This record gives sequence, C-alpha cells and structure tokens, in this order.
Amino acid sequence: MYACGPTVYNFPHLGNLRTYIFEDILKRVLIYNGLKVNHVMNITDVGHMTSDADEGEDKLEKEAKIENKGPLEIADFYTQAFKKDLSDLNILPPNVYCVASKHIQEQIELIKKLAEKGFAYDTPEAVYFEARKFKGYTKLSGQEIAEKVVGAREEVEIGAHKKHPEDFVLWFKLVGKYKNHILRWASPWGEGFPGWHIECSAMSIKYLGEQFDIHCGGVDHINVHHTNEIAQSEGVTGKKPWVKYWLHGEFLVIRGGEKMAKSAGNFLTLNNSFIEKNLNPLAYRYAVLQTHYRKQMEYANEIAQSAQNGLDNLYEEIEKISYLSDANKFLNRVRLRFFKIPKPNKIFQEKFLSKINNDLNTSEVLALTHELLKSDLPPQEKLAILLDFDKVLGLDFAKHIFYSQTEQILTPAHKDLIEQREKARAEKNWQKADEIRKQLEREGVILEDTQEGTKWHIDKK
Repeated sequence: MYACGPTVYNFPHLGNLRTYIFEDILKRVLIYNGLKVNHVMNITDVGHMTSDADEGEDKLEKEAKIENKGPLEIADFYTQAFKKDLSDLNILPPNVYCVASKHIQEQIELIKKLAEKGFAYDTPEAVYFEARKFKGYTKLSGQEIAEKVVGAREEVEIGAHKKHPEDFVLWFKLVGKYKNHILRWASPWGEGFPGWHIECSAMSIKYLGEQFDIHCGGVDHINVHHTNEIAQSEGVTGKKPWVKYWLHGEFLVIRGGEKMAKSAGNFLTLNNSFIEKNLNPLAYRYAVLQTHYRKQMEYANEIAQSAQNGLDNLYEEIEKISYLSDANKFLNRVRLRFFKIPKPNKIFQEKFLSKINNDLNTSEVLALTHELLKSDLPPQEKLAILLDFDKVLGLDFAKHIFYSQTEQILTPAHKDLIEQREKARAEKNWQKADEIRKQLEREGVILEDTQEGTKWHIDKK
C-alpha cells in the first residue's frame, strides 16, 4: 500500500489530515481482516511546484526564502510536525517513510529508461514525458486528453519546447527561474532536480515492486499527479495494471463549499483548531469517522467542540461500564496480564465486519458502537467488543476502559512486580509478597487487596 505523503513546507492542514485518517482506517481494516500490510509513504522535499503541475516556484525553496532557512532545514522541521500530528491522531506509522531527496539516483534511472522506451524527450529547459505516447493516459480521471492543459505555461524559459500542453516535467534543468535552485544534482541531462511525479513512481517501485495492490491519496491527485504516475510507471515497466486499486479521500471544505488549502490561506491545523483550545486531537478523528471518506466533509469552528462533546459522551458511557463490579474484576485481571481479553461477541463482530468491509463505513460502525453500549450484554463482554472495534476506530478506548479510575498507566516494570507478587501470594510466600508491596509503595504504586482482586493506584505525592 502506497500513500502519497506530505510536501513538507508547512504544517498539514485538517483537510490533509482527513486523508491520512482515511488511509489509517483502511490499513487497520486490512489488518483486522488478517492481511499483512506493507505501507509505504513518501515525504516530498523537492520538486513540488506551487502548482500541482510544473508551474511556479518549488514549495520548499519558496518557504526557505520566507523563513530565511535552508530547504532541507524547512523539510526536517515540518516532517517532525507532520509525524507529531499523526501520533496525536493515533494514526499508525507506515513501514517505510521514503524521502524524495534521498532517492535521486532511482529517479534518474527511471527517467533514463523512459527515454530509452521513447516516452521522454530532452529540451534546453527540462526533460519531459510525452503523454500522448502512452495509450490510455487519462484512464484514471476519464478526462479527454484535450482537457489536459494543466502543464501549459506562459513563461518562456520553462515550457517553450514542450511538444504538447499535457506533457510534464521529469527533470528540471538549472535555467531561467530555476538557475539558482538550491537543491541540485548531477544527471545525464546536466545539473537539475526531479519533477514531483517521477519521485513517487521511483520510490513506490523500489519499495513495493513493479506492481502492487493499493495506492491512496486525495481526490485532487487524480487528474494530475496520479495520472502522471500511472503513465510513467506503466510506461517504464510495461506491466498493467501498475496498481490494482486506487482509493481517494474527498475534500474537507469550509462551510459554504470552499476547499481548504494552504494556497488559499484558509487552512486550519490540528494545533490551532484543537490542541490550543484544549480539545482532544482524537475529537477530530471522531468527527472524520462520521463522514464517509468519499464524501466531502464540511467544517466550521463549532464542529470541533461538537466533536469533543460527542467523544466525551462516548468515553463517559464506556467509563460507566468499567466501574461496574463484574467489569472491574475482569479488568483488573486483564490489566495484570493473568489472561487475555476474550474474543468479542460473534453477533456484534459480524455486524461490525459487514459495515466496515462495506467501503469503510465508519459512521455506521460508530452507530453500532452506541447500539452495543445500550445492549443488555454483560459489561465485561461489552468491554471486550469495544476493544475489538477500537482496533479499527483508533479512538483509544483502552485508556478509558483500563485507566478511567486512576488516570494512570503502570510501567512494564511495575506490572511485572505486581504479577510476581500475585504469584508469591498464590504460593503463600507472604514475606516476598509483602516485600514487593513495600517496594511498589516506595515507588508510588499503592496496592489494595480486595475480594475482586488486586487494585492499584498511583500516589501523586
């Protein structure tokens, strides 16, 4: 599974993050169904112009001028910010992050092969891919090739030698507006830097092979970026289809239908929309789960608070169950690793699968979660099902199931000591059990032996 990652010149906005949440749900569902997922995501740090085609400035170099820093310094800062947002949203990281600037040789080799096969041509300003030589160039978008004018430009120095408006850049040369481009590499066509589209083809082929299963991204990638990726990749390998399944997440729009975008200056981040307002970042994940990934999601400021309220209500219902005596005994034994969580109720699991495997219908799964909470199943069974559902939902139910009463998490070392103590008590080795209890107490972990099992809390002093 290859997912188009960020161009790291700014913070990801909520629209970007909606796509990454959708891809995370997809990945979790595949894993839930028993598949092993090799997930690769690119980090673009060169070659992505302020237009998604070949127009304007390199986004990284433009931001570097604004912030008076080097482009790779900019890239590193915003890459770390991106990864923090993924962590805050409980998004599973990919198996591989591949950085464009660290795979230049792979891109050069791919361009050389495209030239040998007659798909690429050299000009004084750039090496271009000749789109009309690739049969079915617009098969993903369904556009007529006459509509593909996105690569046309007015600047004399770039585009003057294009054969057709739809042709796109594989390698920029250091001429015209790009003569002072900071990031540059030697190539058979002279010093320069890669185009955005060739990067993803080269890196996905390197890590996933000449054919793979799933490619994801936002709907804005269909007409240009993903169309160009297919042409390059199938053109160079001769294997069709390059990708078996394409999945695209729809836009997040500002109320009134306007697309949220950095270029429009109307973008909101996880930090300024949730974290700075003391809202749980997972409230945004909860909001995203309520809208199907292939439908536009409307956003307004009040949605953040509404999502927080909805998530709090869900957590509160879960905590109520965890306080019940039967559930508490069950949880204490699970917490101390005396036995594994039982398999979830078969009827609810079948309902869950029928909904989530129906094109990732997360809104219906949330409805099923509320149905479960209102059911008359035993509390411990409800908790087991909730933990199972959360393997896909990723809303961190475990925190509110296992730690709601103490709001503390034991370290692995403390868990091990408690387990040793339980074993000593079972063997009637009271001296050892008491020594372990006192050791834990010195380290701030207070134990209480009850009829329902051993309970603990953290001494905040």
